Amino acid sequence: EWRAAQLRGLLRMAAEAEAEVCRALHADLSKPHTESYVHEIALVKSSCKFSLKNLKKWMKPQKVPASLMTFPSTARVTAEPLGVVLVISAWNYPFLLSIDPIIGAIAAGNAVVLKPSEVAPATSSLLAELLPQYVDSSSIKVVEGGVAETTALLEQKWDKIFYTGNGKIGRIVMASAAKHLTPVVLELGGKCPVVVDSNIDLHVTAKRIAAGKWGCNNGQACISPDFIVTTKSFAPKLLEALEKVLEKFYGKDPLRSSDLSRIVNSNHFNRLKMLMDDETVSDKIVFGGQRDEHQLKIAPTIFMDVPFDSGIMKEEIFGPLLPIITVDKIHESFALINSMTKPLAAYLFTKDSKLQEQYETGISAGGMLVNDTAVHLANQYLPFGGVGESGMGAYHGRFSFEAFSHKKAVLVRGFAGEAAARYPPYSPAKLKILRGVLKGNLGAMIQAILGFPRGK
Repeated sequence: EWRAAQLRGLLRMAAEAEAEVCRALHADLSKPHTESYVHEIALVKSSCKFSLKNLKKWMKPQKVPASLMTFPSTARVTAEPLGVVLVISAWNYPFLLSIDPIIGAIAAGNAVVLKPSEVAPATSSLLAELLPQYVDSSSIKVVEGGVAETTALLEQKWDKIFYTGNGKIGRIVMASAAKHLTPVVLELGGKCPVVVDSNIDLHVTAKRIAAGKWGCNNGQACISPDFIVTTKSFAPKLLEALEKVLEKFYGKDPLRSSDLSRIVNSNHFNRLKMLMDDETVSDKIVFGGQRDEHQLKIAPTIFMDVPFDSGIMKEEIFGPLLPIITVDKIHESFALINSMTKPLAAYLFTKDSKLQEQYETGISAGGMLVNDTAVHLANQYLPFGGVGESGMGAYHGRFSFEAFSHKKAVLVRGFAGEAAARYPPYSPAKLKILRGVLKGNLGAMIQAILGFPRGK
């Protein structure tokens, strides 16, 4: 009842505070109202409703077969809360990435401390104000602050730490957790590839790539397409389609578009500016490139054939820059992607079922999506998480419940069914019976249950 009450409170908060959340997201990122609602508020609502609908089923102990070795007995797996958990959220989706893990933690029955990102101060402040109004503030708390506060929190002993952010801080979180043997979920990122075959619907492909890249917080998303791989012969057609779509989405002067989020702060603006101005790639810009430091805005920018060892290909871009890498044959993209660290998401556009199968089996990624970008995270039945350097652990739907639960094994026996052969003093006769039991020999089992060999 307590868990359901908290989830209903979060659902009510998402509905009643929509305008306030949208204002905070606009203050932090100039995020368009549509993106704020569809990508953050609506996903929180969906997650709450899904958990409320399935909570009793998730909590119910799962019966499992009992082994012959323990006959007669019953066996079950019971999910129990881990205890008190710490959630450290990210700035790019500061409402969703704060509340969504909390939904899983509450569903599993834990107490929670949330540390929102100080890089999104308006949303952090709003969460500190709103949460106590809608949930049990004795068990769900918000701690605001920066590096000092986060460091102090990490020094405490937690039953689990859930961190969303980059790999550099992820390593710090994991090292701190190791001092107390605290398990962690790390939702990180990586360079998410998009492989584009030539047999696709070009206009739809361009729209879906643009929506996943620039329509997701102007590229400031962990699942945002980070680079495209396509063939040399097809690249000009894809570029032309992207140019048309981007002009339709954001106009001839995208810096003036209210539908394009700004870069979160001057540090990230300068980081992206350095990537753009790198002498090895600055002459590779084939579309966009406009920037306004005062507004912290950078237009959608496309590069063609940047050097593979350039800065823009070595680190996660996390912004509106999109390199296109060309190969002679589309299958050459596999080796290229596999030469890099494993991404959080990998995308493929094709009508070739054989290529799709090869991509699915040949590329390791946290998640995979064919013929679209980003929308896989909206499916509550799919786990969302990374692999390798893109993270560890997963959540969403039942996976959130399990991320914050301990699966406890419970075996129940009565006092009948004593097997003398299991107890000392041991003898060759007892060992013979035990060998038979372990092999599943019916006669040996009957002998063991009847208490043979007697008196030995």
